[in-house]
Amino acid sequence: MTVEKVERIRQRLTAALAPVLLEVIDEGHKHAGHAGEGKGHFFARIVSPAFAGKNPIQRHRMVYEALGDMMPDGIHALSIDAKAPGE
Repeated sequence: MTVEKVERIRQRLTAALAPVLLEVIDEGHKHAGHAGEGKGHFFARIVSPAFAGKNPIQRHRMVYEALGDMMPDGIHALSIDAKAPGE
């Protein structure tokens, strides 16, 4: 199921942000014993022209918007590294 979540995250981010670089990594293994264990801990590195001129908070909001209903119902924690090309 986690592989499916990673693919869904990739699809949504690709459709919304047209990244030139996208890495989505399942980090669930780092959270064994944590209250949210099994609910989905991920890291996303995204380089997209859509982030040009945006501050970090705006970039994170764009990612959350792209993921929509996955945030409360499939992703417990998401670490984001969002940059514009050339950064």
